[in-house]
Amino acid sequence: MTDLTAGALTATRDRVAARLVGRERELDLVLSAVAAGRDIVLEGPPGTSKTTILKAITAEWGIPLLFVEGNADLTPAKLVGHHNPARVLREDYSADNFVAGPLVEAMSEGGFLYIEEFNRAPEDTLNTLLTAMADRSIAVPRVGVIEAKPTFRVVASMNPYDNVGTTRLSTSVHDRLNRLAIDYQDAAAEAAVVELRTGVSGKRATDAVAVTRATREHPDVRQGSSVRGAIDLVLVARELGQLRGVSTPDDAGYPELVYDAMIVALSGRIHLDEAAETTPERVLRQIWEDHFVLGPATAGPG
Repeated sequence: MTDLTAGALTATRDRVAARLVGRERELDLVLSAVAAGRDIVLEGPPGTSKTTILKAITAEWGIPLLFVEGNADLTPAKLVGHHNPARVLREDYSADNFVAGPLVEAMSEGGFLYIEEFNRAPEDTLNTLLTAMADRSIAVPRVGVIEAKPTFRVVASMNPYDNVGTTRLSTSVHDRLNRLAIDYQDAAAEAAVVELRTGVSGKRATDAVAVTRATREHPDVRQGSSVRGAIDLVLVARELGQLRGVSTPDDAGYPELVYDAMIVALSGRIHLDEAAETTPERVLRQIWEDHFVLGPATAGPG
């Protein structure tokens, strides 16, 4: 069983923190909630370390992390499990031919059930989760009662910037979940993430972070790119630089190289406002010009 005494919890936090860039406060809060036996919803845009934190905690505890995508097709049967149809025809229903779904698997193994896009799941599916969260057990027809191991947790995530196809969660669901809002990190922390993931530092990393962060503030963009876009931008630019013979930010072709890498890495990650009469490419060109043309001109002498 996982040791959740004060000293052990502190040691766990320190080891998990070594795998993250920043996020000390968020790690403390998530770890405290799950160590207290609570289920929690993490509310924030993609690319804000939610999955990274959960992977690190479950790896440290030695328990599974089971992923489920919340959508209209997530039925209670898909979440709980089903009886193998072929075996049912041969043997009739029995506990032996029951195929556990992610909820039963997480309960049986004491893992975290991580449901992404939680507010896209149907209401009857969420009601199944309510029983598991409230009683730490569920009754499965023709199988029996499944009791959850002590480390079982339900962890959900929601994107506050995405309200298309989502539903309002009921009071009963909110009442059984702790909540933590996780936003983007600052520019310095994101540059450190890019450096860690790519091995590239200096101006190439800070330029990638700057133009990526600018997608989140552009008036025509409903949701901009996460730091994953900056990571891919750096990686694409590095390979493109080899093809073009552009090896440093001081080379003449560097700015245009960054723009081309932006198109590949960022155009599919930004979501335009429905009323915007533009394209991702035009938005990225404007961001590029602001950074590489207008920015240096403003900073120059005179």
